[in-house]
Amino acid sequence: MRKLRTIEMDRLTVDEFKSAEKMPLTVVLDDVRSMYNVGSVFRTGDAFRIESVWLCGISATPPATEIHKTALGAEDSVEWHYSPTAAEAVARLRAGGCRVYAVEQAEGSTKLHEFEPEAGRRYAVVLGNEVKGVHQEVIDLCDGCLEIPQFGTKHSMNVSVTAGIIIYHFARRLMLNH
Repeated sequence: MRKLRTIEMDRLTVDEFKSAEKMPLTVVLDDVRSMYNVGSVFRTGDAFRIESVWLCGISATPPATEIHKTALGAEDSVEWHYSPTAAEAVARLRAGGCRVYAVEQAEGSTKLHEFEPEAGRRYAVVLGNEVKGVHQEVIDLCDGCLEIPQFGTKHSMNVSVTAGIIIYHFARRLMLNH
């Protein structure tokens, strides 16, 4: 086996990415304070061609050196929006026909492996602050909560790791199986 060189990977240009069909998934960041986490979400979003990222509240927006350091330019390819609150972003996404799920440990949450996104439907997932998670008022506006099962001593994961797991779950069902 030989590792591929970048030139052999036939990646899209930024312009090709912008006009390419997207996975019907938007990621909403609810007061994510680390610019490195924000950049990482952009980079994973680019890898799976998500529709967009909503940066809400204290979440930083491009251009920022710290975002670029982990996004590696994905902040230029992935469409993004800013909203003063995640609640406003969720309301707009739901009004636009998205089913919106908070990624949170909550009463009645759906375990991620039990959630099957439907083809032909648009989705958004809300990821919360590194310490406080998704605000309760935002959870109250969502169609439900998705929870990643965990088996260790900690009760949470890094938000960028969570984003990768969630985005891949959607990609596996909506992009890789059709």
